[in-house]
Amino acid sequence: MTHDVLGRPPVHALLSDGTTVCIRPVTPGDRDQLHGLYEEMSPENLRLRFFAASRRSAAMAADRACAPARTGYRALLAEVTGQVVGLAEYDAVGADDSAEISIAVADGLHHRGVGTLLVEHLVSAARAEGIRTFTADALRENHEVLRLFTDLGLHIDRRFDGPETSCTVALDEDETYLSAVEARGRTADVASLEPLLRPHAVAVVGAGRRPGSVGRAVLHHLHAGGFTGRLFAVNPRVTSILGVPSRPSIGALPMVPDLVVVAVPAAAVAATAEECGKAGVRALLVISAGLDSVQAGALLAACRMYGMRLVGPNCLGISNTEPGLRLDATFAAEHPRPGTAGVAVQSGGVGIALLDGLSRLGIGVSTFASLGDKYDVSGNDMLQWWESDGRTEIALLHLESFGNPRAFSRTARRATRHFPVLTVDAGRTDAGRRAAASHTAAAATRTMTRQALFTQAGITATRSVGELLETAALLHSQPPPTGTRVAIVTNAGGAGVLAADACAEAGLTLPPFTPEAIDDLLAVLPDGAAIGNPVDATAAVTEEQLSECVERIMRYPGIDAVLLALVPTAVAAATGDDLVRALTRAPARRVRPVAAIRLEQGEPVRLLPTPDGGAIPSYAEPQAAARALAHAAERAAWLSRPAGTIPDLQGVDTGRAHTVVDDYLVANTGGGWLDPRTCADLLSCYGIPQLPWAWAETEDEAVAAADRLRGTDGRVVMKAHWPGLVHKSEQHAVHLDLRGNSQVRSAFRDFETRFAGLTTGVVVQPLAARGTELFAGVVQDEVFGPLVLFGLGGTATEVLADHAARLAPLTDHDVRDLITAPRCAPLLFGARGGGPVDLDGLEQLLLRLSRMASDLPQLAEADFNPVLATPGGVSVLDARVRLMPRRPQDPYLRRLR
Repeated sequence: MTHDVLGRPPVHALLSDGTTVCIRPVTPGDRDQLHGLYEEMSPENLRLRFFAASRRSAAMAADRACAPARTGYRALLAEVTGQVVGLAEYDAVGADDSAEISIAVADGLHHRGVGTLLVEHLVSAARAEGIRTFTADALRENHEVLRLFTDLGLHIDRRFDGPETSCTVALDEDETYLSAVEARGRTADVASLEPLLRPHAVAVVGAGRRPGSVGRAVLHHLHAGGFTGRLFAVNPRVTSILGVPSRPSIGALPMVPDLVVVAVPAAAVAATAEECGKAGVRALLVISAGLDSVQAGALLAACRMYGMRLVGPNCLGISNTEPGLRLDATFAAEHPRPGTAGVAVQSGGVGIALLDGLSRLGIGVSTFASLGDKYDVSGNDMLQWWESDGRTEIALLHLESFGNPRAFSRTARRATRHFPVLTVDAGRTDAGRRAAASHTAAAATRTMTRQALFTQAGITATRSVGELLETAALLHSQPPPTGTRVAIVTNAGGAGVLAADACAEAGLTLPPFTPEAIDDLLAVLPDGAAIGNPVDATAAVTEEQLSECVERIMRYPGIDAVLLALVPTAVAAATGDDLVRALTRAPARRVRPVAAIRLEQGEPVRLLPTPDGGAIPSYAEPQAAARALAHAAERAAWLSRPAGTIPDLQGVDTGRAHTVVDDYLVANTGGGWLDPRTCADLLSCYGIPQLPWAWAETEDEAVAAADRLRGTDGRVVMKAHWPGLVHKSEQHAVHLDLRGNSQVRSAFRDFETRFAGLTTGVVVQPLAARGTELFAGVVQDEVFGPLVLFGLGGTATEVLADHAARLAPLTDHDVRDLITAPRCAPLLFGARGGGPVDLDGLEQLLLRLSRMASDLPQLAEADFNPVLATPGGVSVLDARVRLMPRRPQDPYLRRLR
């Protein structure tokens, strides 16, 4: 495997037509292929590349690209099945932050995104090396190269000089560039999934003659489900299975299938994949389980070499219910009902439960993918497919792991504005992750990290498969509520009380009715009705009265949703009234959602059809109905505000911050906790406010520092320091409220005595003013990236666990959510009459912390505790930062897993 000078291995990515390419650094052994790339170019393309149709220039270019590595030069090539199809290179030519770029693409592969993909990877590499601009010269008629630069999404300046055009491309990463990369990636991704999810021909390898095998079950489902394309079995011992023609090998098939289902023993999977790749197959569905690491590596290598997308291994299968396709390549018990829900799961058992539940509800499935061990195709791929398929109206996910959470978050943020995306928050109890290295690391559980991802992306996270289906039923059938105000109507007081409790516990509110509304409702309800909230319509309410009551409540401006808690009564039975019919006969396409609770109902949730083709969700438990409404209200609130932006910050010196980090890691190759002076230097690079302090290594230095720092009351604080000290209070390494030089000397001597051989010095600070003690920190998650935490601080921060978290980089919306999420938030807004703290200063502190974590992948964790917040300002009283040697990773660079 050939790594580039930054230590990054070759990667695979997708062209605009879905073709897989390998992007890797050039090596001396590539000289012949690169020379051939130029030799096979037409004279016209050579002229556009070298400004002259010169074969000698082509040979020199190949020699230059394959020369020994040199500072400021980088060359990347693109390969398709081992054949070089493109080259991009830059040369800094002695400049500090600018490099000249050139691109060459093989004849016949233009307009497929080869050059653009190579340039994106060069841009990422250049940024990591401090290059800020690319320059390029092109002939004015070289429209393809000029269009490539224009369409990148980066700012470009052009200067015309006779027949040539000089371009300067700024490499600053902003939302415009990320959106452009995202759009190109989505086009390529969807194209690559066509052979997998819309195949014209499918073959099943491993379908046996005897009933009971998984391969035979999949073949049966494909055949019985009415797959409209060509279907084959691959088995050397028979000519037909279940009426499906069988051939001894993939190569013996009368046509190359788009999709091959692999259900063979683990030891045979890689060889089968290799055979499929050589035959030209474009997609694999590997049902087989139990692959060891060697077998897994060989499978994925074959898929990458031959450009095959892969679902699995160890999965249930895939389905696409399009009427003209009817693809059901699963071994579930039943065929999924066609519908509008996209489903992607890692667990086959969860997949079967969701398929059954969605079919029972009548929602049905558009596309289903059991991702299994998820070697390749992921939830991110499926979200992009559903965005483009024209059928999916709601997405359900069950993901146990995330390959690239930040890319997934961007995709989900976009997708959730078009349709609801729901997930089961699986693996919430990963208690073993609480490595108490600092307050930040102790607080940052995997649950908190996942919840941050879901919240920021607008994903509706539920706690069980049942809750997922209950919420899907409401989001599928009802309009979103405009708020959390619910009116409850019941024909039995006890049922109404249960519903009211459930709503309150779910965070919904039950506003009282106005006097005018009370009179309005009394006019249509039977005598004895109680118009509170809940509205007790009594057992005497008729079908007509209940229907009119609901319709009137739906018109009241102070109500966002209506919940009906109904029980069957002998009164209604005697009069022939059907209260459920009263609900469903009303127009289903209301502007506000309505749902029913029927305590006698057997199923947890049902969709009651309405005459106009709509449906009303009906729940067996009040808690289920309330949870679903609360989730719908949260989604509506998320949709109602515009997408957040990452604010520009003044006074940030990223270059100096990198120098501080690099210098520390040169001296401390294994990383570690920064000493107070280095820590303060790093924080100052980001304008993070700190309480004044001084470093002292002797008793006299401590006294002198105290003299300089004493405030008007003359009191100071002294903190011991030694490498690795994190919890100062637990170690009794802090002396507060020191008055006069004698107390300062006594405190210093105490530290010398108790921590003999440990202390390297002390920090002296003035005693801080009174205020609210808060906690802010960041921890780098190996998978999710930097996670920013905020909450109540002080010595009890871990005991009280009043923290909220968001993934960096924080937008303006994220930072406000972060401040308002903890239980202590009312204190910040003046709940005790002391006036609000400096909220703008608090936002700035969190944004700067987020920026520091985003800029510096080496920042393993930072711990600010306490942070003192007062009406007059915000200041960090104690800061701890730990660095680790890490290479930068571009989370938005287009590449396959």
